[in-house]
Amino acid sequence: KKFCSDSCRNTYNNNQNKDSTNLMRRINYILRKNYRILDEINVDGKAKTTKSKLIALGFDFSYITQMITYKNGATYQFIYDHGYKFLDDEWILLVKKMV
Repeated sequence: KKFCSDSCRNTYNNNQNKDSTNLMRRINYILRKNYRILDEINVDGKAKTTKSKLIALGFDFSYITQMITYKNGATYQFIYDHGYKFLDDEWILLVKKMV
């Protein structure tokens, strides 16, 4: 038996998995906030919105989890399974990867 109780096991695992630095906590907070914003706007899996609307909601375009360029040349920035593509200066296409 590795742990004396479920409480000890949970405490150990929580300490191992917590964000270890303020930088990591801040970045994860921003990514979660961006994800929630995209999730609220893009309910159907595909939507259009404006850059100013996202900024007004507190979206930070500096943080993404990946960038994908498809064969047709379209580049999408993703935050986990929610992605977006700039259509022009103001309009943005929102998509959701179906996993």
